[in-house]
Amino acid sequence: MAKKLNILIFPDPRLRKIARKVTKFDKCLEILAEDMLKTMYEANGIGLAATQVDKHLRLVVMDLSENRDEPRIFVNPEYEVLDGHKMFEFEEGCLSIPGFNETIARPDKIKLIWQNLKGEMMEDTPEGILTVCIQHEIDHLNGKLMVDYVSILKRDRIKNKLLKDFNRI
Repeated sequence: MAKKLNILIFPDPRLRKIARKVTKFDKCLEILAEDMLKTMYEANGIGLAATQVDKHLRLVVMDLSENRDEPRIFVNPEYEVLDGHKMFEFEEGCLSIPGFNETIARPDKIKLIWQNLKGEMMEDTPEGILTVCIQHEIDHLNGKLMVDYVSILKRDRIKNKLLKDFNRI
């Protein structure tokens, strides 16, 4: 049975760790993906990177469906921008930065390459919100956060608010 994991909250330095490539496709990877899905669903999120639960592997789970019944799992996801001039603006939120939303412009056309839980190579050219979500989650795997897209002043305000909210000052 899947268990809920703890989500790291900004400015936890572990969120800045770069995830390593998954090389072992086994039951442990499946269990981690199931635990991440349970964690994401319980936190009312639509995507979660392994880095956010202090597992520094290139693993992302996502579910953009209205009924929360179409989970997607991306192992070792990478993307290539197909048209760098066309941007998609979307107000993003993040489970690791609760209470903070920011409109971020990201490339609208990408080619996504990943492996499934069996290690099989997959490829797609996602559109719309899936394009935004996958880029957001891959940022996490690369140690980058939403707050890196805002001014230093705003980032410091967010950090101080979260530290205060979570009694970490």
